[in-house]
Amino acid sequence: MKRVLFLGSGALALYYGGRMARAGVDVVFWARSDAGALRQKGLRLVYPGDAFHLSAVNVVERVEDAGAVDLVVIALKATANADLPRLLPAALGQDTVVLNLQNGLGVDEAVADIAGAERTLGALCFVGVNRVAPGEAVCAHEGYIVLGEFSGAPTARTEAVAEIFRRGGTKVRIAPSLLSARWHKLIWNVPFNGLSVVERGMLSDEILRDAGREARVRALMRELQTAAAAEGVEIADAFIEDNVERTRSMAYKPSTMLDWLAGRPLELEPIWGEPLRRARRLGVATPELARLYAEIQARAAEGPPLSVS
Repeated sequence: MKRVLFLGSGALALYYGGRMARAGVDVVFWARSDAGALRQKGLRLVYPGDAFHLSAVNVVERVEDAGAVDLVVIALKATANADLPRLLPAALGQDTVVLNLQNGLGVDEAVADIAGAERTLGALCFVGVNRVAPGEAVCAHEGYIVLGEFSGAPTARTEAVAEIFRRGGTKVRIAPSLLSARWHKLIWNVPFNGLSVVERGMLSDEILRDAGREARVRALMRELQTAAAAEGVEIADAFIEDNVERTRSMAYKPSTMLDWLAGRPLELEPIWGEPLRRARRLGVATPELARLYAEIQARAAEGPPLSVS
């Protein structure tokens, strides 16, 4: 794969796209409000042990101006998916592959409905990175990504997509099942993204400093484990324990909390709503998930603290 188009210019696009471009990959960014800043100032990325600045960045404001691309990486929030029917078809050539970086359940179906299941992949990004200004991102935890095919088992194409990320220095794992990978990612995202908002801007490690909140985290994880099992996905107890323990020293601002503080729409449905609906269809009781879903809805309606612009 020679030419990559990132739909978006947020934290994930800057981090993965910036590292690819630095490694010599032909990367194009589609951007809206950040297009001017990327052209004028370039792209700056800081991550553990390194930092760099790309003064020349290939950025377009119309998808069709990107030209023919081999890979489209959807780095938009799921809250922007209403734009995909307009944006994505303009990027698709006969052999273009589409990789979706969004969180939650149901997001790959939304992409596959437009691009076709046969060309759709999904990825889970286990990384701690924030966009701090237009064209600038800071990464605290490099982590890795997990890639999977939407319509089946991994193929040579899956490996080709993985390799283009590896060229930029990203660690990549290939998942035998994309559905399984998505349920596993929810084990962390549901409690920590959710409670960071409910607790009005609490860091991930702070959530675990209170015994009551930790008990709630564990209850949410167990409910997700049971719902996933009902859908054929087994999540080991050790995986739950690892997610708790590694978060104790992770002073991280979850992305949903940052969106809430900034007054942006929250990815409520794919991360909390869809898992809850699937659990109910499968006959799995998830009272803690239902409670959290309602509390996040209330916080979203309430808006961020007045002291946050």
